[in-house]
Amino acid sequence: MTGRACHEILDAVWPETTVSDAVVRVAIGALRKVLGDKAQAPRFIATVSCRGYRFLVPVTPVASAESATLSPLLSLLRSPAVPPLLVEREAVLQRLHTAWTQARQGQRQVVLVTGEAGIGKTAVVEGFVAQVRLEPSVWLAYGQCVEHYGAGEAYLPVLEALGQLCHAPEGSRLVALLRQQAPTWLVQLPWLLTETDRQQWRYELQGATRERMLREFAEMVETLTAEIPLVLVLEDLHWSDYATLDLLALLARRQMPARLLVLGTYRPVEAIVQGHPLRTLAQELRQHGHSTEVPLALLNPATVAMYLAERFSPMAPLCCGCSVRRTRH
Repeated sequence: MTGRACHEILDAVWPETTVSDAVVRVAIGALRKVLGDKAQAPRFIATVSCRGYRFLVPVTPVASAESATLSPLLSLLRSPAVPPLLVEREAVLQRLHTAWTQARQGQRQVVLVTGEAGIGKTAVVEGFVAQVRLEPSVWLAYGQCVEHYGAGEAYLPVLEALGQLCHAPEGSRLVALLRQQAPTWLVQLPWLLTETDRQQWRYELQGATRERMLREFAEMVETLTAEIPLVLVLEDLHWSDYATLDLLALLARRQMPARLLVLGTYRPVEAIVQGHPLRTLAQELRQHGHSTEVPLALLNPATVAMYLAERFSPMAPLCCGCSVRRTRH
């Protein structure tokens, strides 16, 4: 998106509010997450280089919400998530559940699932999250890192995750907590601001430092998870902006109790080739016992045959373009 187009949107939607250019991308990212859309292969929202975004599906005006039938888009939004098909990943899932048990007891956990493109990192994470989702009380949030050229938007995947949590059924509690303990983060989600917020923080938060944002987020997470544990998924960290890595390091190294599980994925080879600081950070955290790395092994021919047989079974229903049935245990 061009700078002019971005500023026009910010001025129209969030007038007289000091926010970064990242909020537009965060809002689009949140929409894509809800719709199950992918930036690389969009079905609903496409990125138009140097222009902005385009909605791809036809839009039909509805005269009355009461008389309207459920649209395909609403049907998709209300459809339950179907866990991915997994084979021979039981040991990996068990390691994730062990970390989750420790996190629920107040021992913060950072787990990095590693492997090359297509090996199944996202499928494993989604399978684990589908199991955790069955628990009665848990915060769940996703943040997606995207490939960029030059400096990336600071904290982009974390802001995406925060936006999801604020729109969750208990999101009003988080908004109140952000207002109290982490206003530098709340102003990055300007659609949540009240007029009182805008008046109070118009000048107060200008020039807020990155160190303040880090401290506020860490303390907010510790307060938030005192009642309800949190699973924060950060996908494709090999594309992460550096500010997000600073936050990841702080969350991993803090000594205060927190019922927090940060579950990240990344491609080691890509991090090395690009000279991304994630690889060094991951090694340091692992060496000091602040994180756990779970590498995914390649599947052997027999396991691949098992997967294909079940993947293309006539009994496997289609869901969002993927033929899946269940997670194998």
